[in-house]
Amino acid sequence: MKQTRSTCPYCGVGCGVIIQSQGDTITGVRGDTTHPANFGRLCTKGSTLHLTASPAIAKSVRLLAPQRRSVRGGVLENCTWELALQTAATRFAALVQQHGANAVGFYVSGQLLTEDYYVFNKLAKGLVGTNNIDTNSRLCMSSAVAGYKKTLGADAPPACYEDVDHAATIFMVGSNTAWAHPVLFRRIEDAKMRNPALKIIFCDPRKTDTAEIADLYLPVQPGTDVMLFNGLLHIMLWENWIDTAYIAQHTEDFEALKKTVRDYTVEKVSAVCGIAKEDLFLAAQWFSQSKATLSLYCQGLNQSSSGTDKNMALINLHLATGQIGKPGAGPFSLTGQPNAMGGREVGGLANLLSAHRDLSNPMHREEVAALWGVDSVPESPGKTAVEMFQAAADGEIKALWIACTNPAQSMPDQALVRAALKKAEFVVVQEAYGSTATAAFADVLLPATTWGEKTGTVTNSERRISRVRAAVAAPGQTRHDWAIACDFAQRLAPLLHPERAPLFSYPLEDAETAVEMIWNEHRESTRGRDLDITGLSYALLEEAPRQWPMPEGAVQGKARLYEDGRFPTETGRAHFANVSFRPVAEPRESRFPFSLITGRLRDQWHCMSRTGTVGRLFAHVAEPCIQMHPQDMDRRSLHAGDLVQVTSKRGSIVVPVQASQEVALTQAFMAMHWGSEYLSGCSTTGEALAGVNALTTSAFCPDSKQPELKHAAVKIEKATLPWSLLAVAWLGESEALKVWLELRALMPVFSFATCVPFSNQVSLENANDARHGLLFRAAAYEAASEEVLNKIEALMGLQLADAMRFQDRSKGIRRTVRLVQAGDAAQLQGFLLAGDVSSEAWIKTLLQQQLPAQTYGRLLLVPGGQAPVAVEAAGKQICTCFNVTQDAIESQLSACAGDEKQRLQSLQTALKCGSNCGSCLPELKRLVRQTQHLSA
Repeated sequence: MKQTRSTCPYCGVGCGVIIQSQGDTITGVRGDTTHPANFGRLCTKGSTLHLTASPAIAKSVRLLAPQRRSVRGGVLENCTWELALQTAATRFAALVQQHGANAVGFYVSGQLLTEDYYVFNKLAKGLVGTNNIDTNSRLCMSSAVAGYKKTLGADAPPACYEDVDHAATIFMVGSNTAWAHPVLFRRIEDAKMRNPALKIIFCDPRKTDTAEIADLYLPVQPGTDVMLFNGLLHIMLWENWIDTAYIAQHTEDFEALKKTVRDYTVEKVSAVCGIAKEDLFLAAQWFSQSKATLSLYCQGLNQSSSGTDKNMALINLHLATGQIGKPGAGPFSLTGQPNAMGGREVGGLANLLSAHRDLSNPMHREEVAALWGVDSVPESPGKTAVEMFQAAADGEIKALWIACTNPAQSMPDQALVRAALKKAEFVVVQEAYGSTATAAFADVLLPATTWGEKTGTVTNSERRISRVRAAVAAPGQTRHDWAIACDFAQRLAPLLHPERAPLFSYPLEDAETAVEMIWNEHRESTRGRDLDITGLSYALLEEAPRQWPMPEGAVQGKARLYEDGRFPTETGRAHFANVSFRPVAEPRESRFPFSLITGRLRDQWHCMSRTGTVGRLFAHVAEPCIQMHPQDMDRRSLHAGDLVQVTSKRGSIVVPVQASQEVALTQAFMAMHWGSEYLSGCSTTGEALAGVNALTTSAFCPDSKQPELKHAAVKIEKATLPWSLLAVAWLGESEALKVWLELRALMPVFSFATCVPFSNQVSLENANDARHGLLFRAAAYEAASEEVLNKIEALMGLQLADAMRFQDRSKGIRRTVRLVQAGDAAQLQGFLLAGDVSSEAWIKTLLQQQLPAQTYGRLLLVPGGQAPVAVEAAGKQICTCFNVTQDAIESQLSACAGDEKQRLQSLQTALKCGSNCGSCLPELKRLVRQTQHLSA
């Protein structure tokens, strides 16, 4: 067995992993105990990475050969790389020559490696001559970037993970850290255990699992963060809880801010934010009077129409109290993607140039032009993400090149995005997975390598650069992202600028040499800059990950910044930002009385193009839903599982509703992951509806251009869809994913439809023995046609001779079941319930738990038939690693004695839950407290 050190491709924690492989197959993964980001820990997503690289997945959803359409609107067909890239070069050149360089745009990804990012930036700005290159990091981190630059002078998180261990107060705001950055959350739990005096404040509209660790929870109203932060500063000033010496020596512009925050009285802030006055005072005291206060924040601040102001208002608190530049203190933005930082470092956004240079600065443009050996780089600002798709929809941008991202799911206002993809004259999609929604819009589809196959570098949230290494050979005809861009550039240069062909003279056939050449070029661009890494080589990175800055001659990178109180501004002082509260772009009103909040699930990642291929990762949250407060549901006579119509000014979707105490009154929550690949439907007018981002707004922050994905005003009404369908079947792993792709084409036939994989939930150590299945659920105003039902049955393996069927066409009822012999018993292999799904609970339990089914006979075919004996579902899965359900946990806890710590330890000893990756620990602790409270 071969073992390869690399990094995890999910969140910005940047965990080190050791990939186990045999031949060209990845067989396992474990945490790298030597990596300083995680010291061997992985979350549920990281610990199942090897399952996403199975041969079955490669055969079903991986894109393994180039494809192109011979005519617009035709079918994508396999072709050679030569034909695909020459077609792309010819079309791009023609459009640039006819309409100018700004007629094309590149939309790339925070999941690219730094070397990939660098080449794309050079391609757009150095060869084509356009600044129309942006990234999905615009949806993730651009407000943090703008906030850091405007206050501290540079896009550089000043803290590090080690600061968690030194902090006396941790202020977590706008981040469900327990789910979004689980391994970092484990570190916070450890710090709290070692130091019970550590104060943790958690601020978020939802009382998520992260709140479980908090000493103080601030349930702020959506979008009111600036009001809160200015209110806290008002209290600090009133109580003289500020560091006047630090302000005088190291900052400027404080007087203007003081005048502004006079109006942010405790009464006003309490009313607007919905927070008790006593809690405001306590938060201000803990933050300011602590020996060291560390703020951790993420998309709740960033994804906002006032995202930059929110970031700056929080940084103001750190500057006013001197809580920066020392161990355990500082404003620390948590990066959402594995290499959003690396993309910023190479200037891979429409407003940046290499090494954090500003596009608007003439000197910076000259420096980059000299570095690349070109006359100039373009001056006019490029289109940012939302602007780019708006320009394509308007016909201004004629061609789009999309790499390693899925805007047909992830961008807000999907009606506009899809209109843009249809309107563009030429679309290239460079992707590892042919199953993404965006792939369906491509004129040319290019197969890229992915995790376990790539080589290069990434930078995590604490500015730590790690090596990414290939464990197996690139499958099929896939190529590395940097190599695809370089090959395209070498074909495009003779058509546009023959003299610029040497810009991309990296050896395409030698990946290790090429990526190091690209890295060295990027490294040289940082000389003298805030992120200077001229002292960092690939050889040093082979030894261990390093943080920047690490200039030439340095032995180590710098763990934390601004310890000397000097900032990279013209005066050397940090700037206070005089910001005022602005409400969300789309406040609640009578027509749209609910605030829709979006966020992450524990076991899924972004658009689920990778995690969505693994059935076991759906056990924690099996199907899409929208969560509401129980009282809001009662007022509308809604029950768990009812279908509701959720409508914003941009679109409407149908989705099941669930009650949740995490969600406040007049608020609703839906996970960001549910796109058209897993949730779809068709309106009464026949318009296809596309996931949660059919609802979200493209309104964006004027400074960062980051859209307000976190909030939209919606109305929620019960959906009257009298006919329903459920089809569930065991299928082979590869077959299940292929069937999922075919069933996706049928989803828009229905007013509501969802299709998700699942597996029998064995422990992770036995995951290779798991069975794989598929669930298809739908609802409509009237019964589906015989043709559609026959097709669903055929795909689910239910039209074989041994299937049993009952049908009442007059009532739209159809029931089909198939049993297979398993040893001495017969088990359900699959079933379809159409027109009446009231038997769902017990029949689905028979199948998913592989229980003997022969004794139920004709009851399986009787509409509304109830099982003669209780068939109990296993309950919600809490622990993915060891397949431990909530029912099993509550049963075990009923027999446990002692305090919370003792009961948790007993639980872990008996069931092993929470003893591996730890992602389930917040839920376990909540259940421990709940059962202890009930017992008392």
